[in-house]
Amino acid sequence: MSSSNGHGPSRALNASSGIASSTERERRVAARLSSIASKAKVVSPNSSTTTPASNTKPASAPTGTATSKPKAVPSAKSKSKAKPSKTSARASAALHPVDTNLAAHDRADPQGALAALRRLLTALPSRPGAAHLKLSADEHRLALHLLGLVEPFVHAPSSASASAATCVCACRAAPALARLPTEILDAVAFWVDGVRDLRALAGTCRRLQDVVVPRHTEYRVVRARASAVGVWRHLVVHRALARNVRRLEVLDERAPAGAERLPLGVGDGKGETEWEETENERGMLVHRRQERWLVRALERMTALRSVKWECGHSLVAFESVWPALVKCGSIEEVEVNDNHIFHAAAEDSSSGEDAAPKPRPLVLRDLKKAGFHGTKGTFGAAKEPDLTHISAMLNGCPNLETLAVSYVPRRAPGFFNPVADDFLLCGRWTNLRSLTLTNLWCTPDAGLDAAATFLLAHVNLEVLHLDVAFGGTGQAGGGGAALATFKFPPGCLPRLKELRANRDLTSALLACPVEGAGIRPLETLKGVRLTGSPRDRVFLENLRAYGAQTVRRLELGGWNEMEDVKRLAECVPRLTWLDLGKKEGSVGAGAGSTSKANQSANISSNFTEWANVLGQFSELTTFHGVRLFYEVATSDGAVLTLSDRSRVRKNDEVAAVLAWKCPKLRRVDHWEDGSGKVIVLVRDPEKVRYEVRRIKT
Repeated sequence: MSSSNGHGPSRALNASSGIASSTERERRVAARLSSIASKAKVVSPNSSTTTPASNTKPASAPTGTATSKPKAVPSAKSKSKAKPSKTSARASAALHPVDTNLAAHDRADPQGALAALRRLLTALPSRPGAAHLKLSADEHRLALHLLGLVEPFVHAPSSASASAATCVCACRAAPALARLPTEILDAVAFWVDGVRDLRALAGTCRRLQDVVVPRHTEYRVVRARASAVGVWRHLVVHRALARNVRRLEVLDERAPAGAERLPLGVGDGKGETEWEETENERGMLVHRRQERWLVRALERMTALRSVKWECGHSLVAFESVWPALVKCGSIEEVEVNDNHIFHAAAEDSSSGEDAAPKPRPLVLRDLKKAGFHGTKGTFGAAKEPDLTHISAMLNGCPNLETLAVSYVPRRAPGFFNPVADDFLLCGRWTNLRSLTLTNLWCTPDAGLDAAATFLLAHVNLEVLHLDVAFGGTGQAGGGGAALATFKFPPGCLPRLKELRANRDLTSALLACPVEGAGIRPLETLKGVRLTGSPRDRVFLENLRAYGAQTVRRLELGGWNEMEDVKRLAECVPRLTWLDLGKKEGSVGAGAGSTSKANQSANISSNFTEWANVLGQFSELTTFHGVRLFYEVATSDGAVLTLSDRSRVRKNDEVAAVLAWKCPKLRRVDHWEDGSGKVIVLVRDPEKVRYEVRRIKT
């Protein structure tokens, strides 16, 4: 049979060699066992010494092997004594399955480090008592060390495996980020505030899009009415979504239908019909219920940054919402457009023991920008408005940097502007850099002193817009007699860069000396009206003496004649921006007429004289207040009439003369007033041409 297949002898040889190799292996094992048995010792039950194990039965050697020395077998008593040591060793192995010595693990062996880490983690469920599923301090340090050894050898998978492991789309996102748990991805997106940045993050991967868009992009900006109880209750119930809101805008009840911005799937603002009343809400007024849910929703917006309140036609008061903003803890900007904010505070009639304790002042340390503005509507307007509520709110904002308070005056008899004496006397914000007060009134007795003390205390002010009537009848612009002789204390506003005030107040501030013989960095003046009175000369003299080196932009409230502009050129020849405003007594100065007849009448024909005057401003780049160009058809393909051709030639001549007299002049007024357009002079190598461009308002 062996000759038939030709493999008989070889198979027999392999079989014999296999037997020989197995016999040799058994022989080596027996020799190893005999060497261990020769060294084994048994503990004597009657003495502390150890004796060789001579009573043990010799182990029979395998067939065909030499007999080796038998292995020692412990007695029964020794077995019973050895059991506790085995149990304690087994428990110690469960508690410490891996050597916690960091030096015992080779840095070049990531496989061993990974195996040790697996042994350490798999032993946690078997630990008894208080050690169940817990790592000791040494084990925690070892786990971090092992992770550091394994992490450099973990490579990103291929494009096919990465797309299969992370998401179903062929994305370019890092696999390590896409493989993170959803909770981690949600926490990462929480720290991205901008909506544009969130959209960029969501566009990297479909899995990130599923996390970022419904939970963050939809909730970064919420815009709804105060009556949208459904929106507020949704935010109250879902706290994890409410904390993702960064900007909240409470709209007016008369806002357009498409002004809301609500999260996807939330009600459209008619929230009161979407929810049933609870027992606590039965019998409650409608606006009280709306206020309650709005306040509760605000308390859950723990990461809110900005609040805009435009609830002008609702009975929900902003004063009741303000305490909820304190619980947010991160408010940086507040803007209120509501006439109710200028109502006087209710007086407490109780006294003595019956008097209620004063509430604890609310502090918003992160608030940097605040604005309180009245509205044009008469709803909620008071005949004698007050700044008590505003002062009480702002007293708890020590880090305020930008503040704006403006009131819309009423022309009906019996209405007055808010009195700002107490506001200026008590308000102090050391970090204030920008202040705007519009249509306020100060009493003739203490108003100027309170204003001077306030400005002297705020040395960091850089932008000041002060439209306040000092004395008079409470209307803006009054109190001129008191301002004519007023002087600011020395060292007032040493860092001021921009000032908007009337002529007398600006003149007094220019004449105010700065400590250390320094120069006030005043660059922009606005709101000054030149009327041709003797007080204009005082202002121009102070402007020449204290503002010629720093003032670069001048925006007048009005001017009387061309001689005023010539005097300005003598005082501040280095102006780069000049806006003359409306001319006193000009057509359309008060009514604002925009008819073609009035526009043609307001276009100056003596452009040569204006070019000579403007040529005295060597650095002038922008000039507004006088229209020098005539109206022409600007549409493409329009057929020009003879009059239009004459105007085109006239405009070309005006552009050439202005470019010749004013080498740096670039922008002037368009022939249409209030159109949002300007005329830009373009200097080509061959000639000067003009272009009509639209500006951003």
